[in-house]
Amino acid sequence: MKKIKILLVDDHAIVRKGLISLLEDEENIEVVGDVSGGKEGLAFLETQEVDLVMLDLNMPEMSGMETAKHIKKKHSKTKILVFSMHSDADYILNSIENGVDGYLLKDSDREEILNAIDIVYHGEKYFPPAVSAILVQALQTKTKKPSGGQTSQTSVLDMLSKKETQILKMIADGKSSQEIAEELDLSIRTVSNHRANMLKKTNLSNTAELVRITSREGL
Repeated sequence: MKKIKILLVDDHAIVRKGLISLLEDEENIEVVGDVSGGKEGLAFLETQEVDLVMLDLNMPEMSGMETAKHIKKKHSKTKILVFSMHSDADYILNSIENGVDGYLLKDSDREEILNAIDIVYHGEKYFPPAVSAILVQALQTKTKKPSGGQTSQTSVLDMLSKKETQILKMIADGKSSQEIAEELDLSIRTVSNHRANMLKKTNLSNTAELVRITSREGL
């Protein structure tokens, strides 16, 4: 079994020790390093293969945002999962703009942490409902700005997987779940699950509202 190689980057030793304790018994995960800052993290990535970096945002010398930017520039295949105490929309939006693949709050439980690692490692984005709600609210506020105002390059679409985006586009084109299932060679139940997951991720009540928001972003 190929193990997910993880690097922990956090200036609080107690946080790193807690994560190591949580992850060390997982058969499919190996913590290959833990460092206290962004510069140390970048140096580590030059010497050892890492699949996923769990990254704090507020750190001395080099912030998590700056660290994420450098990682994506030099190690584009390495996934980044933010592990932060900050639930402020600006932190979340800036993190996404700097290329992170997921965002977890430090009060997340073990099951959610493991789920996020697995999802991000396999190429999907991960934003738990609490973070998605903050993000959607911020994006909805931005869409109400007068024309000519600067808006963030981040979109609700960033929270969706490629398959979910594909299905959403077909919904926007007026296709039914049955038609989508037949065209994509999926079961209707699978399509329904994708629709439910999209609403859960974005904290919206129906797909019509999701289509309305994302159509403004060039869906």
